[in-house]
Amino acid sequence: MQPPKHTFWIYLLLLTGLWWLADQTAWSGLDNFFRWRAVWMQYSGVLGIGVMSLAMLLAIRPVVLEPHLGGLDKMYRLHKWLGISGLVLSLSHWLMAQVPKWLVGWGLLERPARPPQPALPADPIQQFFASQRHLAESIGEWAFYAAVALMALALVKRFPYRWFFKTHRLLAVAYLALVWHAVILMKFDYWSSALGLVMAMLMAAGSAAAVMVLLRRVAISRQVVGEVASIIRHDALNVLALDIRLKGRWAGHEAGQFAFLTLHRDEGPHPFTIASAWTGNGRIQFIIKALGDYTRTLTDRLHVGDPVKVEGPYGRFNFQGEQSRQIWVGGGIGITPFIARLQTLAQTPDGKAIDLFHTTAIYDAEAINLLERDAQAANIPLHVLWDKRDGRLDAERICKTVPDWRDADVWFCGPARFGQALKRDLAAMGLPERRFHQELFALR
Repeated sequence: MQPPKHTFWIYLLLLTGLWWLADQTAWSGLDNFFRWRAVWMQYSGVLGIGVMSLAMLLAIRPVVLEPHLGGLDKMYRLHKWLGISGLVLSLSHWLMAQVPKWLVGWGLLERPARPPQPALPADPIQQFFASQRHLAESIGEWAFYAAVALMALALVKRFPYRWFFKTHRLLAVAYLALVWHAVILMKFDYWSSALGLVMAMLMAAGSAAAVMVLLRRVAISRQVVGEVASIIRHDALNVLALDIRLKGRWAGHEAGQFAFLTLHRDEGPHPFTIASAWTGNGRIQFIIKALGDYTRTLTDRLHVGDPVKVEGPYGRFNFQGEQSRQIWVGGGIGITPFIARLQTLAQTPDGKAIDLFHTTAIYDAEAINLLERDAQAANIPLHVLWDKRDGRLDAERICKTVPDWRDADVWFCGPARFGQALKRDLAAMGLPERRFHQELFALR
């Protein structure tokens, strides 16, 4: 399993290597700017449509890739990096196409004499490609403008999620237009090389994924309808505990996984960690904290009996480390996956030695009592740290509490910066980074 950043760079290097092998002749005779420009246009075009194709494929949440990429949370991180790199590559591709034209028009750059126009190729396929170049350039330019606007909106965190959910789908239209642009304008000789085969597969898979997005068929087989069976409010924590009664067939889930929950159609699906073990009784629980504009409205908008849709399960935060010792750290609402695991272990112990740390800025006696009950049932030591009373949890405190921490797998769920600091400090003290497991989930 490769971390997202490793997968990202390996993918770029792979595309670069295939392009290099397919177009070694491009490096001969680079005696002026415009020949360098032609090389960059092809290279940036290959990389650009390549990263967009993989990003589009990841957008349909293919669970078959989860074991290889570390779970959907890591896949979405990779999706984001691919989208940003696609934006940068597309922008550089467009600038390289446009700026020299402007400089020539302003008299700041001299275009070399054009070589004689070659005769039309005899191959009818090449003739067709040649006849479509002007249209493909125009389509690509307008698709680029649309894609830049939509991707920029996706990176603006203050842009409301309900609008992001709707506008982001339109990227599939821009992507299909850019595929046509790439197919027509990529060097025809590339199609007979290994690069051509890989690009054809990527664009075909990406196009199929784009059609699924536009037809709203993403993960349709993993969706189950249900209704809200009960709502428990922990007002001090701004938290709702939802019990969902499923009406369709749920394949089951492992503790630590999450699902997309649609509570209101106008808002779309939101990811939430599943807070219950699966017992086959058709019930599933979620604990939702009011952290955003939408979740803050649920106290007033959500009622018992409301219809819901559950899609999943997803994720590889499944406590399946190789070590016989584990340390769990749940920061705030990040305690949720550990609650599900506690319930699982109460029924089916796995023999591992486990310590659970829970840090909270607000102490709610009722919620802590429920957590203590689950920990006792699973026979797992629970260490509750209230920031106001006990101070912040850090790597040094964990190591003092758990003397054999060097032999442990650490499972962390909570604020990202807290997790990064804990991972860095434990690694500096000798814990291998591969044994620190952290969810990275963020839709954008």
